[in-house]
Amino acid sequence: MVQSVLRKDPFTGTVFVFRAKRADRLKLLYWDGTGLVMAYKRLEETTFTWPAIKDGMMALNHAQFEALFAGLDWRKVKALETRPPAAAE
Repeated sequence: MVQSVLRKDPFTGTVFVFRAKRADRLKLLYWDGTGLVMAYKRLEETTFTWPAIKDGMMALNHAQFEALFAGLDWRKVKALETRPPAAAE
């Protein structure tokens, strides 16, 4: 499905997330360098909050993905702004 429908390479280390119609279950698929890994998660009392889907795909940064997987509202997660130090000691 990753190759034929999404037209993506599943062997890049990208995490592909598939959800159930009721949005209470998801499957993860990723290549760890030695094989494809699939994980399944089901929430008991709530549903996952999903981002908008554009061209059949959604994009999340690492922090947003972790929030989604934990069953939190990923829209409330913001990455901290980082900048290099002004001077090295």
